[in-house]
Amino acid sequence: MRWFTRPFSGQEGGYWRAVTACFLAASTFWLLNALNKTYTTRITYPVVWQYNTRQYVPLSPLPTEVAVNVTGRGWKLLRKNLMIDVKPAEVRLRRLPATRFVTGTTLRPVLQASMEGLQFNYMLTDTLWVEFDRRVRRKIPLALSPAANGSALPYAAQFTPASVVFEGPAGTVDRLSNPYPVHLPQAPAGSSNGDISVPIGGPALVRTNVGAVRVRLQPRPLITQVVTIAPELHGFPPDSQFVLTPQTVRVQVQCFPEDTAQLDLGQLHVLLQYQPFEGPHTRLQPIVSQVPAFTRGVSTLTHTVRVSKVRQP
Repeated sequence: MRWFTRPFSGQEGGYWRAVTACFLAASTFWLLNALNKTYTTRITYPVVWQYNTRQYVPLSPLPTEVAVNVTGRGWKLLRKNLMIDVKPAEVRLRRLPATRFVTGTTLRPVLQASMEGLQFNYMLTDTLWVEFDRRVRRKIPLALSPAANGSALPYAAQFTPASVVFEGPAGTVDRLSNPYPVHLPQAPAGSSNGDISVPIGGPALVRTNVGAVRVRLQPRPLITQVVTIAPELHGFPPDSQFVLTPQTVRVQVQCFPEDTAQLDLGQLHVLLQYQPFEGPHTRLQPIVSQVPAFTRGVSTLTHTVRVSKVRQP
């Protein structure tokens, strides 16, 4: 190492500036010489797709580059890698949405025409896959989404705007529910009466004319039904007999109008819980032990039942 570094030790600053200039000049000449040579290599070339964007929409992202093998001078390859004055290949798509792929044979003349100063040899992939669908617009009215268990919500809603325009692939837009369900971010507190902003959302590739709607919540009317039912005795001694006055209990059941058809009143059960008698009679309060699904309110209109023990002969 001393033998190698001895010639450079003790030199002045001017000497090192001269050495640096020599290295830079040599590097520049070497680079210029290398860029003037012809190379065959693999590159990725940009492509743009030309089609009727008003009538069709791609169902998956279209390729923005294709891998090709080309021959050209180093200057041209360097300009391409730096994306300086590069003309993308324009691929025109016709017969949509039937076209599902573009072959290398179709792309070859387009690529060769766009590669100024480069010779196109071949594509590294034979086929580029594309998938399109018709672009449609559909105006759909809005409605509140039901609860998680499928039952109706305890309030009605007014939407501003009352309907939303959905635009996107026909196969997706045509499957949207009518009316379109709007999901509340959380259950409103208190009186369930308020004005909130709710995002519309929607499937992928589908756009809406508004990003959110104003929702004003209002209490909903309930359907009231009065049911007469015989109470069940719970905990009473099995070796005794009892007389109930009245023998049936009136129960008020409430539900929303759309849930009336699904309301099974046979699931309603009322019981009397046994308590020790202080005399021949006692009064017990009916207890609703089971309510039907989709019930929004239940109360007993018969407040007490007189229970008398039957004397054994």
